[in-house]
Amino acid sequence: MALYKYSTFISQSEDKAFDTLLEPGTAATWPGIYRCHACGHEIAIAGTHTLPSQNHHQHTPSQGAIQWRLVVSHKKY
Repeated sequence: MALYKYSTFISQSEDKAFDTLLEPGTAATWPGIYRCHACGHEIAIAGTHTLPSQNHHQHTPSQGAIQWRLVVSHKKY
């Protein structure tokens, strides 16, 4: 889980980008921390870079497919 110390540097957002589940190998439209929806593995990624491929980390069959969700990002201008 992403952590922070100073709440003055973080704001809550209702942007739909935080609700979208992205498939492995797709473009990360926002830079930030992404969390695997199935297992909780987190990664940091720069904007416009590609999310890791399917073989980046492995899941058991009971965990389901790898899907990435944006959990922390900077304010988009």
